[in-house]
Amino acid sequence: MKPLSKNIIIFLLVIIALGVIFSTYKIDNTKPEVIGTSALVEKIEAGEVQKIEVEQDTLLIFTGADTESFIVKKEAGESLSDLLTNYGVTSEQLATVNIEVVEPNAFVSVLKSILPTLIFLIGFLVIFWFLIGQMQGANNKAMTFGQSRAREVSNKKNKVTFKEVAGAEEAKAEVVEIVDFLKSPKKFADVGAKIPKGVLLMGPPGTGKTLLARAIAGEANAPFFHISGSEFVEMFVGVGASRVRDLFAKAKKAAPCIIFIDEIDAVGRQRGTGLGGGHDEREQTLNQILVEMDGFEANSGVIVVAATNRPDVLDPALLRPGRFDRRVTLDLPTRKDRRAILDIHAKNKPFEEGVDLQRVAERTVGFSGADLMNIMNEAAISAARENKKKISQANLLDSIEKVMLGPERKSNILSKKEREITAWHEAGHAVVGHFLPNCDDVHKISIISRGSAAGYTMSLPTEDKKIHFRQEFIDDMAMMLGGYATEKLIFGDMTTGASSDLRRATRVAKDLITKYGMSDQMGPRTYGEREEMVFLGRDLHEQRDYSDKTAQEIDDEIKRMVTDALATATRVIGEQKENMKKVVDVLLDKEIIEKEEFETIVGPAKKSELITEDK
Repeated sequence: MKPLSKNIIIFLLVIIALGVIFSTYKIDNTKPEVIGTSALVEKIEAGEVQKIEVEQDTLLIFTGADTESFIVKKEAGESLSDLLTNYGVTSEQLATVNIEVVEPNAFVSVLKSILPTLIFLIGFLVIFWFLIGQMQGANNKAMTFGQSRAREVSNKKNKVTFKEVAGAEEAKAEVVEIVDFLKSPKKFADVGAKIPKGVLLMGPPGTGKTLLARAIAGEANAPFFHISGSEFVEMFVGVGASRVRDLFAKAKKAAPCIIFIDEIDAVGRQRGTGLGGGHDEREQTLNQILVEMDGFEANSGVIVVAATNRPDVLDPALLRPGRFDRRVTLDLPTRKDRRAILDIHAKNKPFEEGVDLQRVAERTVGFSGADLMNIMNEAAISAARENKKKISQANLLDSIEKVMLGPERKSNILSKKEREITAWHEAGHAVVGHFLPNCDDVHKISIISRGSAAGYTMSLPTEDKKIHFRQEFIDDMAMMLGGYATEKLIFGDMTTGASSDLRRATRVAKDLITKYGMSDQMGPRTYGEREEMVFLGRDLHEQRDYSDKTAQEIDDEIKRMVTDALATATRVIGEQKENMKKVVDVLLDKEIIEKEEFETIVGPAKKSELITEDK
């Protein structure tokens, strides 16, 4: 319960208690009438007074059948008999009246006298105590500022096991030993084996690093402390190091257990950059992590699992044996892995008959596990929006394009001329890619706007590739420039629609020269240092390791490669102009052409097999 809520509840309880105390005293709203002594004498002489209660200086007069009462005030210290005798009341008349002397309640008398002061004092004390509690709460927060904010994840709810982690069989095999150690550490200790102190999960975003860490904890049924690397760092120097110490102190008490640090590159970046100095908060935090993982004190039973998609910027001291001994790489899933991931996310989702998840797996080359989960979710949302009870194949295929390019922009209505230009532009991409031997297969052509694109051509490889040949890049550049070449050839002019194609083709040509060494003119070497410097932007760190003359030669070679690719695209378009006209007519009529229909229009493609298996 929060301190503020607790104080409010106690304050309300005090008010209720005071109300209960005061409610014990009967309050009579019908006050008797106050009369004078002369009126009392007249009533006694008339025989109307039955009873008189005397309490100090107050007389309570009862007349008739006790149905009416009056109050008479007298001087303090003066007896009632003397008072009435002075007013001429005879002893016979006085004998007819029942006179009772009421002794006052000492507690009530005292309470009446001190009640105003008591109420004021209680109210003051309650307010004072409330303010002191708030000040103590602020002090407590200040005192706990250096404590770890790690959250212990419960495995009872939303438990994740290795069954929920698909497409990472090698990674799971690497961490099985961690699970075995947490379940039975004595088995390893008996043979003198030491379990790795740290496991670094590396891979592109969305490949399941956090999910795998949760699965380790779920399988081992061990305490699991989760914290993000950014939660160590505050504006005050030393807070991060203090939180690291507190985190490991908690973990040692719960050992054997797992500490999971997500995005460790937030504090684990390489030191000695010359920025921030030795008092830099990140460096202080990193130093403390290094000491806790492998310092003077033993750290048995605590396994640190960290995740990052930037292992290249981590400090070398983190990666040495004794700290992160084991590094597990999670790559983008293959076609088989994608199908397994889709099967997991397809659970509890109703599908129409004939839905083929294998086809979805084929169309999602380069997608991560998070992307595939998003595709299944978008397909379900699309089906619900259409008031369907089950998800169709069309919903799945449409969700792929939505994740890749964005939703359809149906409100973005192109003019007749713009639709024609877009149709020719996309037909140019598709035909060039179809008839060049080293381009991927064309799966879909569309002139429906998605995202920032007026239209798009989807080409996908027939199988997952780990390596690429130079000729593949050359043909891909020609396909990228197919739309640009078509606009020049058909309309005799150029539009802004080819700007992204030109940028991509230029980037490919530059990579061929400076990164892959695939230029005959520039030779087999790389150009430019690409080790990212910490705290600096991506484009600021690259340093040239070549002369200005070489830079000019690189520019000339990029221009030559792009020009040759444009010439290739122009040649193919000139040879296939009739097929392109057929494609354009269908696009203007139907707006979308799938792979089967496209191959029916232009004929089958003759693709080259650059990679052959050794027999």
